[in-house]
Amino acid sequence: MNKIVGKELFSENVVKLEVEAPLIAKSRKAGHFVIVKCGAKGERIPLTIASADTQKGTITLVIQRVGVSSRKICDLNVGDEITDLVGPLGKATHIEKVGTVVCAGGGVGVAPLLPIVEAFKKAGNRVVTVLAARNKDLIILEKQMREHSDEVIIKTDDGSYGSKGLITEGIESVINREKVDLCVTIGPAIMMKFVSLLTKKYNIPTVASLNTIMVDGTGMCGACRITVDGKTKFVCVDGPEFDAHQVNFDELLMRLGSYKEVEPQNR
Repeated sequence: MNKIVGKELFSENVVKLEVEAPLIAKSRKAGHFVIVKCGAKGERIPLTIASADTQKGTITLVIQRVGVSSRKICDLNVGDEITDLVGPLGKATHIEKVGTVVCAGGGVGVAPLLPIVEAFKKAGNRVVTVLAARNKDLIILEKQMREHSDEVIIKTDDGSYGSKGLITEGIESVINREKVDLCVTIGPAIMMKFVSLLTKKYNIPTVASLNTIMVDGTGMCGACRITVDGKTKFVCVDGPEFDAHQVNFDELLMRLGSYKEVEPQNR
């Protein structure tokens, strides 16, 4: 079991947990995720590692309360223990010095984006981070992002913080003023689709993280099956990051909507 040593509420439904996991903290890299289980009969949930502290031997997870299993984890407090925690899993983000990198995160997708921002900055890149959410209360990890970015642009749907508008508008404002060598995007699938369409128009290489559709994290369940460049891939074992311009986002969105009518019954 892994003890929870820190907890912070980002909003009513988004929780940050700091969990003891010294071996994972030591070996994790940007892009890696873990599988978490709460209770002996709990559901396996894949969560990307937002950060790690090798001195304390802890990793940080950000969880959104969306169903029964995620609610159980969010309700845990300091001193409680997570029943099972396995990782690091997945392929690490390919980090190199490319020039200017735009990192675009929406909602809780900002959490897995943080270690990527940090890694690209450490590699010597100019990093411009664009954060987006429905309103000010849903913007998370802004302080940490500013520590590792050359610039942070914030967009909110209602204009309550930063400037009103979509994340694509923030990205395009950067593209229009300077050369962008790479874009990394993590967030809702519909957001990543339109970020991909925008950067494809400008011929900017783009990486999208599709961790939101993973279930068991080992490739056995098939729930995260996607099509990339006409070929079948599994997000958990082949990703979670892919060339965004090769991902069939329409198929992905259709898959995500498969259980929309059933999900409310389990909340």
